[in-house]
Amino acid sequence: MSKNFIKTTEKESHYEDIEFKSTIEILSDINDEDKSIAQIVEKSIPQIKILVDAVYNKLKNGGRLFYIGSGTSGRLGILDASECPPTFGVKDDIVIGIIAGGDKAIRKSQEYAEDSLNQAWKDLINYKISNKDIVIGIAASGTTPYVLGGIEECNKNGIATGCITSNKKSPLSILAKYPIEVVVGPEYITGSSRMKAGTAQKLVLNMISSTVMIKLGRIKGNKMVDMQLSNNKLIKRGIHIVKSELNISEAEAIKLLNKSKSVRTAINNYKKNKIERK
Repeated sequence: MSKNFIKTTEKESHYEDIEFKSTIEILSDINDEDKSIAQIVEKSIPQIKILVDAVYNKLKNGGRLFYIGSGTSGRLGILDASECPPTFGVKDDIVIGIIAGGDKAIRKSQEYAEDSLNQAWKDLINYKISNKDIVIGIAASGTTPYVLGGIEECNKNGIATGCITSNKKSPLSILAKYPIEVVVGPEYITGSSRMKAGTAQKLVLNMISSTVMIKLGRIKGNKMVDMQLSNNKLIKRGIHIVKSELNISEAEAIKLLNKSKSVRTAINNYKKNKIERK
């Protein structure tokens, strides 16, 4: 570990005796701390851009994106991955989240699961990981053995790697080819990286997956034309998109969507038929 490495995620909180504060004081303090996060993330946009381009190049050539992490970091990776199919219409094996301790760790913390240097690579092998893919390690501290071990093995096997961490010059930052360092400083509750660090991770993950999917053509204008029509809310949204895009009645939009089962297909088929009728 570098002598210059300072674990800011473990530094003492700027606040004292918080158990004696009123509800409004606690909420205001937490909100004050959170106000800085978007600006801190903004400083990391150049790093995020490099990683996004790397992910895009892998996915456009048939590769996959993996997130690996433990605890809050692992759960956030799974959350981002699980939202890609309904939002962008991609298959559920394109963006994959893996958490230390397996799926049971999503709901309940698994003791010592993050302390294995070998397990992440074993988990990735189960997915037949290859150099067509890219792996992003998520760890607020940048020192989680599960993530470090997985990233190191990926490097050895010629697999592209990135990371999201909240400590500058952490072991993870040094190890990953495309590091993102979002240094949010001490947490309101000392060491509770589920707070500011977790919020920063979520913002960065939103930016990565959304930008990659836009670049892959999964959005038209600003609309989710490839979204899965899996509930009434999304069906209504799909009807509205078809109606407004084609300037047709709601009844006609419903008819088109019922036939095609896809917003993009409904729009394309209508335009194609219109051209053919001319």
